[in-house]
Amino acid sequence: MTIALERPKKTRSAQIREKLGYPIIDTDVHTQEFEPAVLDYLEQVGGTALVERFKENLPGSSRFKWYKQSWEERFAYRTNRPNWWGRPTKDTLNLATISLPKLLHERLQEAGTDFAVVYPNLATMAPNIGNEEMRRAVCRAVNTYHADIFRPYSDKLTPIAAIPMHTPQEGIEELEYAVNVLGLKAIQIPGYVRRPIPAFEKYGPEVANEVVWIDNFGLDSQYDYDPFWEKCVELKVVPTTHASSQGWTTQRSVTNAQYNHINHFAFAAEALCKSLFFGGVTRRFPTLRFAFLEGGSAWGTSLYADIIWHWETRNKQHLLSHNNPAIIDKEALVELYTRYGGELVDGRLDQIGDGLGFHHQLLAPEDPGELDEFELAGIEKPEDVRDRFLNHFYFGTE
Repeated sequence: MTIALERPKKTRSAQIREKLGYPIIDTDVHTQEFEPAVLDYLEQVGGTALVERFKENLPGSSRFKWYKQSWEERFAYRTNRPNWWGRPTKDTLNLATISLPKLLHERLQEAGTDFAVVYPNLATMAPNIGNEEMRRAVCRAVNTYHADIFRPYSDKLTPIAAIPMHTPQEGIEELEYAVNVLGLKAIQIPGYVRRPIPAFEKYGPEVANEVVWIDNFGLDSQYDYDPFWEKCVELKVVPTTHASSQGWTTQRSVTNAQYNHINHFAFAAEALCKSLFFGGVTRRFPTLRFAFLEGGSAWGTSLYADIIWHWETRNKQHLLSHNNPAIIDKEALVELYTRYGGELVDGRLDQIGDGLGFHHQLLAPEDPGELDEFELAGIEKPEDVRDRFLNHFYFGTE
C-alpha cells in the first residue's frame, strides 16, 4: 500500500514562525523507540539473557501494577492509578513520526521549529531502573541507539543521553561515554534516586520498597556528587531532568490518574532544585546550569520568592536578634500579662514562664543545632539568593 503524505502548505505554527526574527528551539520533543532495534542494541551490550529479563520486567512497569490488582488490593496498597492512552492514535502520521527520525526531521518545520532536543520515552525511564546491571546496560544501549539513528539528522535534531545517578561514578562513566564516544551533546539525569530508610530494612523488602527517602544529589545525599558536577562542567553539558513524582504521598489517588498527574513534574523538580540550592551545588559550581522539563515555571517563581522570604526571617542573625528564647524580657512579659491578662491570669502570674506556651521546651531547646541553614548555599544577603538561583535554574513546559 502506498500512502500519500498530504501536508498543509503551511501550518499555523509555520506561519507564526515566518513572522519571527529568530530561530525556534524546542527543548522537549518526545519520541518513542522502535522496540526490535533497541533490543538488538541491548543484546550487544548485555547479552541474550539480559534481553529476556528486560522484556519480562520493562522499565516503569511497576507503575502499572494497578491494572493487575483487585479494587480491594488497590486500596489496601494505596496503588496510584497510572495514566493510560498517551499516544496519538487517531493521526497515524503523528504516531509514526514519534518513532521515525527521518519523518520527524522532515516534519519539524510544520511545528514552526528550527531545532529540537529529543527526549525518547525509554531514555527518560532507564536511569530509574533499580538493578544496577540492567540499569547500566539499558542506558548504554538506548544512548547508542539514539546516537546512531539521529546522527544523520543532527542539523535539526539532537537526542539526550540517559545518565544513571545511583552513584556518582556510574554517572561519570556513562556521561564520558555518551559525550566522548557517542558524540551526544545533551543529557538527562533522574531527578532523584529512591533509597530505603535503613531503620526499616529489617522489616523486609516489601516494607523497605515503600518506606524510602528521596536522594536529590545535593542536600543530605548519600554520596558526594561533586565529582559528577565537575565532569558536567568539564564536558560542557547541562544536566536536564524530566522526573516524575507520581506515587509520592500527594500524588497517590487510587481512582483518579489526573489527580496524580497534575503538577507531578513540578513537585519532583522542586525537590531537586531545593536540594541543589541548599546543598551548595550552585555555590561551588558557579558556571553550572540545570534545566527542569515539563513542570512549567510557576513553581520556580514561587520557590524563588519562598527562599528569599525564609532567608529574611530565618537567617542566623535574624534568629539571634528576634527569635532567641534567651532574649525574652521576662519582667516586661509579666507586666503585660498583669496589665492585660485580667481574670485569665489572676493568681497564676507565677506560671507564665517564658511565654512560649505548651511547646516551650520543644520550641526552645537548649541546643537547637546549626542555626545557619543557608551556610552551604553561601547566602549572606538577598542578592546571593538571586545569584545562586536565577543564574543556574531554567524552567520549561511541554
